Amino acid sequence: MSRGAHTFKKGDVTRALKAAEKAGFKVQRAEVRTDGSIVLDFIGPPIAMSGAVDDLDSELAEFEARHGQG
Repeated sequence: MSRGAHTFKKGDVTRALKAAEKAGFKVQRAEVRTDGSIVLDFIGPPIAMSGAVDDLDSELAEFEARHGQG
């Protein structure tokens, strides 16, 4: 028995993975749902953003220390 027409193409998945990699993400898992949507799970923050996230965390900690939050 046939499952019907595919709602995605191999190229769609390839483009999604390459775009995520180009944006600095490391893909842990890719899922193609029955409606054709592609879901990517990532490992940690984007590689290019990891330093920026640390800076933001330290600024937040300083702010919370100054204002009695934390």
